[in-house]
Amino acid sequence: MQYKILLGSQSPRRKELLQKMDIKFKSISIEGDESYPDILPVTEVPEYLAIKKSLAFNKLKKDEMLITADTIVVLEGQILGKPKNKTDAQKMLKALSGKKHVVITGVCLRTKKDILTFADISEVYFKKLKNKDIKYYIEHYKPFDKAGAYGIQEWIGITGIKKIKGSYYNIMGLPTAKLMDYIKQCK
Repeated sequence: MQYKILLGSQSPRRKELLQKMDIKFKSISIEGDESYPDILPVTEVPEYLAIKKSLAFNKLKKDEMLITADTIVVLEGQILGKPKNKTDAQKMLKALSGKKHVVITGVCLRTKKDILTFADISEVYFKKLKNKDIKYYIEHYKPFDKAGAYGIQEWIGITGIKKIKGSYYNIMGLPTAKLMDYIKQCK
């Protein structure tokens, strides 16, 4: 790698994936709001937010590459964000139950010379979830930091998802294969 990698995220899942890619990196916290224009098409929101996070960090050195990302869950054209509480998480999981939804992750790679962005889309199909299973998952896994109120790598994903189309790692929060290709392209 010609750059020192900075990961603009505190997500344990993104950190784990970069580690498994054998990429040495330093994780940094970037403060900023996650608002976006209402007129922005849903499919463009994650990339917009990844760029916004990246540009909020103004201490980038010429030997560094900053990676930022944002993941959303979209059900029937509506974005399901992070649940505010147990009731909100239950509503989201009940809405996802027995249906297909999409997970979109937008990624921004930025150096002093270059900025590259991309998004990846995966389809997720949940089986019909029982209320007791939803309650169990929320009580034991507390998915309040996850878009759509679930983590594919956790109990509800392991027991409740019947099929996916696309990158599993994208659903975790980082489309690793595409990311590696883009890292190699960045100047």
